[in-house]
Amino acid sequence: MLRVAFGIEPGHEAFEELKQQFFAEYQTRLTLSTQAFEAVDRLLNVLAEAGLPWGVVTNKSERFTAPLMQAMPLFEGAATVISGDTTPHAKPHPAPLLEAARRIGLPSTSCVYVGDDQRDMQAGRAAGMRTVAALYGYLGHGADVAAWEADAMISSPLDLLKCLGLP
Repeated sequence: MLRVAFGIEPGHEAFEELKQQFFAEYQTRLTLSTQAFEAVDRLLNVLAEAGLPWGVVTNKSERFTAPLMQAMPLFEGAATVISGDTTPHAKPHPAPLLEAARRIGLPSTSCVYVGDDQRDMQAGRAAGMRTVAALYGYLGHGADVAAWEADAMISSPLDLLKCLGLP
């Protein structure tokens, strides 16, 4: 975000100060207007009815993840929540996804990972998971989603049900 807003990269003399200012502002506004994508609530209800555990793996640090999860009741059913600082590595490293599978009690090869960034697909493949690219997510401008080599692509949360063989 700092690269887009200010044209700077890590290592630039102003980067750390701007990053800390951004984090402070982000934290004060974190739960004010955040909402799940349309139909996520219905998707999670169908998964629960089918007895399929699900979780959240994000690169957001715990200081941001925990308040978001607490502010959004639909995430109460998550079998696990893994933040960017839960493991020593963040995505695209597979460690966060492998930890999520471990906590849920499933082999990673039995899991499907849905993400909206190339690093999500890289992490999912490295963890041995089936990967699904969410085309409705926070895709960067001009993202070449086909180059991500996801196993499937979905245009809405409910499209995941077809990928899972659910009605």
